[in-house]
Amino acid sequence: MTNKTENKVVVNVNIHPQIDKGMSPTLNDFKGGELKCHCKSNAVTVQIIGQIAHNHACGCSKCWKPEGALFSLVAVVSKDNVKVTSNVDKLKVIDESAAIKRFACTDCGVHMYGRIDNTGHPFFGLDFIHTELSAQTGWAAPEFAAFVSSIIETGTDPKDMTAIRQTLTSQGLLPYDCLSPVLMDAIATHIASN
Repeated sequence: MTNKTENKVVVNVNIHPQIDKGMSPTLNDFKGGELKCHCKSNAVTVQIIGQIAHNHACGCSKCWKPEGALFSLVAVVSKDNVKVTSNVDKLKVIDESAAIKRFACTDCGVHMYGRIDNTGHPFFGLDFIHTELSAQTGWAAPEFAAFVSSIIETGTDPKDMTAIRQTLTSQGLLPYDCLSPVLMDAIATHIASN
């Protein structure tokens, strides 16, 4: 929904519930927590050991997003610190051809974690998770927004993009149409060294 007020475009933007309601502070000594799918019974649970890194709002069309959100909230953690603790039989990779194999609950559809199995990939060894699936607080706060233009591919009106970028920036999340400069540098360094 868009309204024009004194030559300024105002858009009611729902970036992500954990961003819209105000981000929780990062706890420096955070030990990790448990992720749980949305099933009311026999939920898939995944134990995460330690703090996450590179938490960000992601606009790509592959990431799982909660109902009504334009962006997912996704971070990485060492795959050695990710352990499925219940109902592993309910997990299925939703796209075997994707670089990130996203393991989703076959009942509720929630993505529990994403893993890269290509040993030559710059992010091999890291799993992608959604901390909103955890009841624990203290996870590292989001740092930036990635693949912002990609939300157009999933139905966002291109006319709303300026207001969406302004909303992200007002939340302290610099919007990029790729990953953050730090991560893009890491990818380029990996490629240059191979």
